Amino acid sequence: MTSSAAICCEILIAILCPPLGVCFRHGCCSVEFLICLLLTILGYIPGIIYAIYVIVVVNHDRYDPDDYWRPLA
Repeated sequence: MTSSAAICCEILIAILCPPLGVCFRHGCCSVEFLICLLLTILGYIPGIIYAIYVIVVVNHDRYDPDDYWRPLA
């Protein structure tokens, strides 16, 4: 679980550079980072909104890395 001070710092970084804030939380090769990068290129405000949403709402810790690569069938 991330502390509230770390979340506040990530939000401040996300306001200045949205992909960087998402990168700190989810990594540089994640889907969240790529979506944030695309939204920031298309428009700065949508990138900020998505970055704050991803930092506050999406919990990356709930996904088990072993289940991520497991085949469906």
